[in-house]
Amino acid sequence: MNRVSTNFERHIILDEAGDPVLAEDAPHIQPALFALEGLRVEYDADTKALWTNMVPKGRASFTPAMLADFEHWQDLIEGSFGPDDLRFLVLGSHAPGVFCYGGDLELFRQLIIEGDRKSLVSYGHRCCRILDRNIAGLGLPILTIGLVQGAALGGGLEALLSFDFIIAEESATFGLPEIMFGLFPGMGAHALLSRMIGTVAAERLITSGRTYTATEMHAIGLVHEVVPDGEGEAAVQLFITKNSRRHAGLLGSRKATKRTWNLALAELNEITEQWADTALKLTERDLKLMGRLVAQQRRAGRTPVPA
Repeated sequence: MNRVSTNFERHIILDEAGDPVLAEDAPHIQPALFALEGLRVEYDADTKALWTNMVPKGRASFTPAMLADFEHWQDLIEGSFGPDDLRFLVLGSHAPGVFCYGGDLELFRQLIIEGDRKSLVSYGHRCCRILDRNIAGLGLPILTIGLVQGAALGGGLEALLSFDFIIAEESATFGLPEIMFGLFPGMGAHALLSRMIGTVAAERLITSGRTYTATEMHAIGLVHEVVPDGEGEAAVQLFITKNSRRHAGLLGSRKATKRTWNLALAELNEITEQWADTALKLTERDLKLMGRLVAQQRRAGRTPVPA
């Protein structure tokens, strides 16, 4: 017997094997959207909201496999929804205590040792393309919401900066640790932070290497709402409900803000190429530190992701 998903009851039916089956009220959605390996996707037809949570296998970072899932996710959303079908897009994570650790440090370390600039640049360009498409709302009239219930570090924070609104639980943490091993965040942090909080404040955050609390990020203006632990999903749902009638106004306001950014994909790509050149200059000591961080990610990745 089919049963409704117990996570949010988002009108997606699961069969006995746990495979997703489209509900009758969302026949336009391509089934492949609900079959991505590293992303759990649910659609709420009542609020026209698409909820997505990362479900990483092992390290909660942007591995090439996770990047491929995000690329397919974006393609499938563009191919499934028209302007009247989707209003809110939510991204969170089901990895315990982690939103995302960011870039694939294990891969970076190996490519640096091999001197493989081409692959480093290719990885960075893929990230920038995903970021750019999210900033543009995939060409749809949607408001994007990042839900943070754990650590958002490096590329994890950079990804969040491309969302219209960020809602974080109190214990969530944020940081750009790349400077600690001789690098800098190369997939959007400089371009976005300088536009959001100013060049001086952006540089201070990027070069501090420290971890910030959700409350501190709210004070800076990067997190829009902080809620008690365990109440993040409810807070996002309340945000959607409260702002459904204001959707057009909020959407127009966000488009106007992004217009003032004058941020092009070419700028993001140029910065990530500078990042690759800097990475290839890392010392053996820097690579050892990167290796220790990889080991920490592996240990954290052993924690089972809830089904």
